[in-house]
Amino acid sequence: MKDGKIAVVEDEAERVRLIYRRYLELSGVNALVRDLRDKDIRTKTRLRANDATHGGILFERGSLFYLLRNRFYIGEVKYKGEILPGEQPAIMDRQLFDAVQQKLTDQWSHRNHAKSKSYHLLTGLLYDDAGHRMIPTHATKAGIRYRYYVSLPHLKGESKTVSVGSVSRIPATDIEDIIVKSVNEHLAAQHDQPSSSSARADDRGVRIAKQVARIDVHKDRLIVRFKSADNEEGSPSTDGPLLSIPWQKPPSRKSRQILIPLGVSRNEVRPIRIERRARLVNAIARGRRWLDEIVSGSAANIEQIATRQKCSVRQVNMTISLAFLAPDLVKAAVEGRLPRGIGVERLRDAPAEWSRQFETLGLNPQ
Repeated sequence: MKDGKIAVVEDEAERVRLIYRRYLELSGVNALVRDLRDKDIRTKTRLRANDATHGGILFERGSLFYLLRNRFYIGEVKYKGEILPGEQPAIMDRQLFDAVQQKLTDQWSHRNHAKSKSYHLLTGLLYDDAGHRMIPTHATKAGIRYRYYVSLPHLKGESKTVSVGSVSRIPATDIEDIIVKSVNEHLAAQHDQPSSSSARADDRGVRIAKQVARIDVHKDRLIVRFKSADNEEGSPSTDGPLLSIPWQKPPSRKSRQILIPLGVSRNEVRPIRIERRARLVNAIARGRRWLDEIVSGSAANIEQIATRQKCSVRQVNMTISLAFLAPDLVKAAVEGRLPRGIGVERLRDAPAEWSRQFETLGLNPQ
């Protein structure tokens, strides 16, 4: 405030404009969160009446959505659903603001459209080789939705009490793609027409529903049973022609060669937890960034970084030490191949020689 009016603090205004520009340059808000974290750009620090400070933290998705939608920056205010001219001066041109609003709207519309199209194409058609129906389900990990078809006894927790098939769960996208491709090629060959797999998801679903009566999932093949030519609409007849598709269930997870501690068997080792891996990788990146600042001269000394980060000189030194980790250790950290129990604390201030780093940690380099 200046003379009772809102005044522009140019450094803060430029930070807002930078965030808007970077959002347009990057793929979306998630990428923007990572970019601002790498640049150590934080929210505005405010002083409360009791002299305590508020803010000065890393941006998250919520705070960025609020900032990117805030009309305050173009000299407007929103009051009771109306957009009104504000007393504050604009700190960016409307072209930049409107471009950001359009991208936000487009991405939100695309997200909702994609979610609406993510239904299971093979619902009601899949059975395991013991005759149990395979039911569509999903799991969400790290904010990403993964779709599956699961054999009914496994879904009900009855896999130990009833006879089950050789395949209990399959990724939905994998089996949907191979079924659609194989059915298209089979039908095209019958009618001497070129096959097409570029149809929209809803069109593919209609075609599968019209042509296919049942799909049996074996561990080495998929048996597609077509509806008979004289099958009446709605009839569950499965006496039509068969199509056998060579197939193997994809591995449930990619094999990761975890670094094994000396004297410990592989079966006893579990990989580092996801949240600890993220913390470690972020700390390594921060240590490398701070080291670059010292080497390039953009930071005069360790004390300057510690003052800026509001932490101790020792903490800065310990974080910078992570920049000297052996490349194989860094790669293992990024890929989640470090064993559980090895995180930031154990990797700080490691010996300079890379071979000794493995020795100190008791790890067997692979």
